[in-house]
Amino acid sequence: MATTGTAPAHLTAAVPPQPRGSASSAPAPTTLIGSVQRAMRLLETVAGHPYGAPAKQLAREAGLALPTTYHLLRTLVHEGYLRRDKGLFFLGEATERLAGSGAQQKRRSTVVGMLARWRDAIGAPVYYAVYREGEIDVVCASDAPVNPAVQEWADFRETGHAHAVGQCLLSQLDEEARRDHLDRYPVHSVTPYTVRDAQSLLRRLEGTRRTEPVIERQEYALGTVCAAIPVTVGTTAATVAISLPVHQVDRLLPAARRLQAEMGRLAGSLTLSISI
Repeated sequence: MATTGTAPAHLTAAVPPQPRGSASSAPAPTTLIGSVQRAMRLLETVAGHPYGAPAKQLAREAGLALPTTYHLLRTLVHEGYLRRDKGLFFLGEATERLAGSGAQQKRRSTVVGMLARWRDAIGAPVYYAVYREGEIDVVCASDAPVNPAVQEWADFRETGHAHAVGQCLLSQLDEEARRDHLDRYPVHSVTPYTVRDAQSLLRRLEGTRRTEPVIERQEYALGTVCAAIPVTVGTTAATVAISLPVHQVDRLLPAARRLQAEMGRLAGSLTLSISI
């Protein structure tokens, strides 16, 4: 709590006056590294020239001395952040990797945010998965203490035949890709409710409609029911799924329909983010 009044002289003298409008937590100029600032300014200047620019032009536009510019350019080229071609400087592979990683993180954040909104709206854990390079990849899940996610007690990749996420992804593949997956990960009983053999699973997958939720009841985890919504973008198979305790099985299909409607409203963002 703040108090009013005048501090004793021996205390006020020990504290140098602060400039108006400055925060005591703001870094002092002496803590900033000038060479890093200049290098970043130079990178930004190069980025503004997609067809490249010579050192003298970059120095002028970045407000740097020409000798400093040459030194920074040599260093940035050596580290791969810039490349030089016929006297012109361009962004290098290292910079492009940074930009690509940043875009990937942004896409992932978009998906995480969407899952959290759907989790809160539906009152159930929400999962996002893709089929990538022959494998089932549960990219992320969003749950809450009152609605916990299903624990991966048996490897999701090896038990795609048993859970809604895997069945939904497999249903989007062509026959050859499905059989290849099942050759590598044969059908086996995970619970007493798991589909019994590959032929039974294939018949079920062939009868799955592209736009319909895939429903699974206690085939992967006893006491849990799941629904997965297919998401196909180009040749990429993906799915968004929910799970509920078995005593709430009557909620499953209505909740899946609501999830499908929510996904439809954000189809553009979901499509953009499918490659994370």
